Amino acid sequence: MNQQNKTCQNCKKNFVIEPEDFDFYKKIEVPPPTFCPECRLIRRLAWRNERTLHSGECDKCGKPIITVFSKKSGLTVYCRPCWWSDSWDALDYGIDFDPARPFLTQLRELFNKVPVMALFGIYDTLENSEYTNMVSHLKNCYFVTYCDHSENCLYGSLILRSKDSVDNLLLFDSELCYGNTNCKKCYQTLFSTDCENCNNILFSRNCLGCSDCFGCVNLRNKKYYIFNEPHTKTEYEKFINENSLDSFTKIKKLQVVVDQHWKNFPRRYIHGIHNNNVSGDYISYSKNTHGSFMVDKVEDSKWCSYALVDVLTNSYDFTHYGPQSELLYESLQVGFQSSRVFFSWFVLTAINVEYSLFNIGGQNVFGSAGLKKKEYCILNKQYSKNEYQVLRDKIIQQMKSLPYKDAAGNVYSYGEFFPIEMSPFGYNETGVQEFFPLTQEIAKSKKYQWGLPENKNYKITEPAEDLPDSINEVDRSITNEVISCLDKGNCNHSCATAFKIVPQEFEFYKRMKLALPRYCPSCRHYQRLKNINPPKLWHRQCMCDYAIYKNTAKHQHHLTGQCPNEFETSYAPERPEIVYCEPCYQAEVI
Repeated sequence: MNQQNKTCQNCKKNFVIEPEDFDFYKKIEVPPPTFCPECRLIRRLAWRNERTLHSGECDKCGKPIITVFSKKSGLTVYCRPCWWSDSWDALDYGIDFDPARPFLTQLRELFNKVPVMALFGIYDTLENSEYTNMVSHLKNCYFVTYCDHSENCLYGSLILRSKDSVDNLLLFDSELCYGNTNCKKCYQTLFSTDCENCNNILFSRNCLGCSDCFGCVNLRNKKYYIFNEPHTKTEYEKFINENSLDSFTKIKKLQVVVDQHWKNFPRRYIHGIHNNNVSGDYISYSKNTHGSFMVDKVEDSKWCSYALVDVLTNSYDFTHYGPQSELLYESLQVGFQSSRVFFSWFVLTAINVEYSLFNIGGQNVFGSAGLKKKEYCILNKQYSKNEYQVLRDKIIQQMKSLPYKDAAGNVYSYGEFFPIEMSPFGYNETGVQEFFPLTQEIAKSKKYQWGLPENKNYKITEPAEDLPDSINEVDRSITNEVISCLDKGNCNHSCATAFKIVPQEFEFYKRMKLALPRYCPSCRHYQRLKNINPPKLWHRQCMCDYAIYKNTAKHQHHLTGQCPNEFETSYAPERPEIVYCEPCYQAEVI
């Protein structure tokens, strides 16, 4: 089919469906979307609660648990061991299809009865890492989310194959790291962003193959540099000793100076390496992939996000996970050798699964919840192969003639992901609030749920303002204190208002000679998020202009003025950063 212009039924903005998009929809036999790509992403993210945790007890064994589901959700919540066990069968909750009622309404009612797992993760791969979510293969980890194959990591998100690290966001194959964002293969790297293959660097951005550098930007294979200027080893060591990070006051002052220094250097329009024909951001080792964010090894796909583990191919509108999978569409948290999974949430090792939630190892499943290794099931009832195919076709036709309508009047026929208003989470409890924030009033006007903080009545024993400035003045007794957060809840960061220093964390600060934090883990997470670009693209022209910026080398356009190259970038036009196209950036950095 030819390119078509559509109007999003949700935001009323125009979007385009390309011929190759129609080819994909035809291949998987689904209708084209009626929501624009951004509204589709928002809709999926509103079902992804990564970091908002609640206390409760397992509805099966009665043990105390930490869970992503609040009591307000009304769901039956099992601890990880109970949910993964064979002591219950989701088929016991099966219901008959009612052709007189919207199918999604029936599915929601079923989901509200079937037990859900308290926290996402494969529990038998976790060793001393209970206080974690969306994880597998961890040892001695605490409050990390979307984290795999890591050890001794605390307070981080999107952490893969790393060790002995605290307070990081997007950290891969690294060790002894603190306060970093989007760093790979780094050792003893602190307060840095977009760095790779670096050792012993501090407050640096976009450095590759560097060691012993402080406050540097865009360097390659350098050593003993301070604010991009070379120094002798003796000079460098003297500077580091004079600016040691054991003092919280020093860290604050240095961060101000560093932030100002970073603004003077150009930034590449995209974050990523080893790509072929891609668009989006934070994308690497991918090809023929567009409109995608935070993905590695993704091929022939579009509008994917948070897919960082192994290879994902031929998928559209997919968010989170995806290893060794293909033909995923409008789904969330799906993967590990899955194929043809549509409009679903948390599905592993499955084939031909639609409109399902918490499905493990299923084949030919439609509109079900909590099933494990089942086949030919609809609404948690099992059928013969022929009965399944007849009923599936009947339901699809019914979804088209009697679709679900949300409070805003949006129509959810066959082919759309679940409505936000059905999400068991408050809008502000999910990842959508990080990049597409709403106020409580606006969210409620849209009939979205809103999570209110639990009244935990913390008894503060150590105000953050009274903490010793230097880690050298702190002993292990600090792990017994309840510390107030400096934000005191006066922020939009889901502030916990108080926090503790756990023993493992204290040992890390002592080992690294780092001052204690003054903000709760949630506020620290939001501080790191400021270094991540949003999952949105703007059309812009390269800012390289000899009349404005002093370049270090001559570019092809230096005689004519501003570079004419244009691109799609996640740097919004109103942002202050200097954004260069690929050729201009390479001329300055490589």
